[in-house]
Amino acid sequence: MADIKITVFDREGKEHNLEAPTDMGLNLMELCKASELPVLGTCGGMALCSTCHVYVKSDHDLPEMSEDEEAILDQAFFVDDDTSRLGCQLKLTDELDGLVVELAPDAD
Repeated sequence: MADIKITVFDREGKEHNLEAPTDMGLNLMELCKASELPVLGTCGGMALCSTCHVYVKSDHDLPEMSEDEEAILDQAFFVDDDTSRLGCQLKLTDELDGLVVELAPDAD
């Protein structure tokens, strides 16, 4: 099984081209943390915080948002109703090959 490619723009606009396996059950937040990008993932991927908030820039057919994800984004800062997602809720699958995201600004 081949790795997928994900492009992440950090908060300074720098492009990071990442490769990720799809057979380990990882999500986008975990990939960003493993790549030492400034993503906190404070809640550990439980959709209880918004420290892995990203803007999806590519035209991918993403899984539906859960009620938990919607509720957290409803309380988050800098939300874009069309592109905001929680990285912890985006499982790395073959369908996400070529995904492009931008890290949302810190709430601090």
